Amino acid sequence: MRLLISGASIAGPTLAYLLEQKARRINPSSGAHKPLKNNVFEDSEFGLLGERAVVLGASMAGLLAARVLADFFRTVTVIERDELPDDPVNRRGVPQGRHVHALLTRGAQILEEFFPGFLDELVADGAPVWDDGELSKVYVSFGGHELPRSGTIAGDHKAMAMYMPSRPLLECHVRRRVQAMENVTIRAGHDVAEVMAAADRSRVIGVRIVNRAGGAQQELAADLVVDAMGRSAHTPALLENLGYGRPVEDHIVTHTTYVSQPLRIPPGTVKEKVSLISPVPGRPTGVFLNGYEHDTWIFTVFGMVGHVPPRDLAGMLSFAEDYAPDHLLAAVRAGEPLGPVVEHRIPSSQWRRYDKMRHFPDGLVVCGDAICSFNPIYGQGMSVAALDAVALRDCLRRGVTDLPRRYFRTAAKAISVAWQTGATSDLAFPQVEGRRTPSMSVTRRLVDLVLTACESDAVVATQFFKVTWLLDSPIRLLHPSFLYRVATVNLGRRQRHSPPRRAAVAGPADGDRSRRSDHLTAGNPCFTAAPCQDVGHDHRLGARQSGD
Repeated sequence: MRLLISGASIAGPTLAYLLEQKARRINPSSGAHKPLKNNVFEDSEFGLLGERAVVLGASMAGLLAARVLADFFRTVTVIERDELPDDPVNRRGVPQGRHVHALLTRGAQILEEFFPGFLDELVADGAPVWDDGELSKVYVSFGGHELPRSGTIAGDHKAMAMYMPSRPLLECHVRRRVQAMENVTIRAGHDVAEVMAAADRSRVIGVRIVNRAGGAQQELAADLVVDAMGRSAHTPALLENLGYGRPVEDHIVTHTTYVSQPLRIPPGTVKEKVSLISPVPGRPTGVFLNGYEHDTWIFTVFGMVGHVPPRDLAGMLSFAEDYAPDHLLAAVRAGEPLGPVVEHRIPSSQWRRYDKMRHFPDGLVVCGDAICSFNPIYGQGMSVAALDAVALRDCLRRGVTDLPRRYFRTAAKAISVAWQTGATSDLAFPQVEGRRTPSMSVTRRLVDLVLTACESDAVVATQFFKVTWLLDSPIRLLHPSFLYRVATVNLGRRQRHSPPRRAAVAGPADGDRSRRSDHLTAGNPCFTAAPCQDVGHDHRLGARQSGD
């Protein structure tokens, strides 16, 4: 994709349409005309913001951006390189679609908000849903901690429902909903050849596209262009050519390799709808076994920092047998392969920091993986793309003045939560390259205490799920009542599993207390608020922690 500098502004039909709308637009409360700035309306509450928006890319991020833009622009055109199928099948432009995907609960809620009735449609088309809170239907081993295997999560099960469509099924349903919007057009089978900018380079004013089949070219004027072309997006190069410079990029280099086998597993073979075993220090490998529509499953093994799984089913099973439960591996062996084993490699998590740029052209924003792509083992990508769409909607509701700056800063708030979650876990591995901060070791210690409590307490596990599924802020993990529960659960756990206490050995008369119970360790801190007489607790460590 190249840059085209044009001396012509977006005039003609766009300007005429906007002037017509301006003449008809009256503020009912004041009787005053709403002002026009930069050829678009300032406030979408009373009308449109512009004539046309163009979205580059028809994957999840681009489709959700188009859904938002349809409320603010007279027409929305989505440009997609691939020919798009009518049915839920994999396509070339989404190679990761052949692997395990997760729609986090917050992402599902946003889809339902954008497309009322959407989640019921997924279920009607066969997508499994976990909405009864039964912990026996999920298997999660995170950071070496196995979460409860019985009972139910706390709170409203429906509010925490997890929907499990395959990536092709999910994207197909979103695309159908977007295509059904009367002011949205998807132009499949087209390349974006050039992005057009005004002569003074202050704003992007459109794109030139090329039909991949016949080579026909067309220029599309646009009041707003949204780049949703993934990691390979050309916006950094465009900005450099326009004289703005490239954005700073944050990277966490994990060298993650996914290997997946699609399967059909007979109903009733395995009770869990979704299974996850995450890496732990010393073992940078893991497993997914997720059920999807029509009794199809995907068995995925992955490795980081040079640990590359075999590309055959027998080798995959051998790769996982040291840490995956026997009953999950038995279910895989009972399954019927539905296609070849496929591999996908992700060199790093990558965040292009558009929110830190001092200057940015008007008429252009970026969303989805084109801003930030994550280590996929955390399943954050599609849900963060949905949060990007929410950020775009909220910013457009306040007009288009200074839109890029406002949007990128708003989107960065949600991105940073997901980014820090993955970064803290990934950077626990010494081989992973990335910026480490002093707070990360403290955070890892806190998360480990939380996960330890999760093993036996459904209330703690529920709050952990809410944070990882992007429903709650991580700040909730620092609430005093939650920390008290974590400490109480872990203290009770230690007391149940500790050997019988022995009386403290009296020290010399001079007060030497260095000789204490033989089960006193620095790993058994005291969190008791009142004076504690338990010689099995390290009161020195507890005191240091309470004073931090």
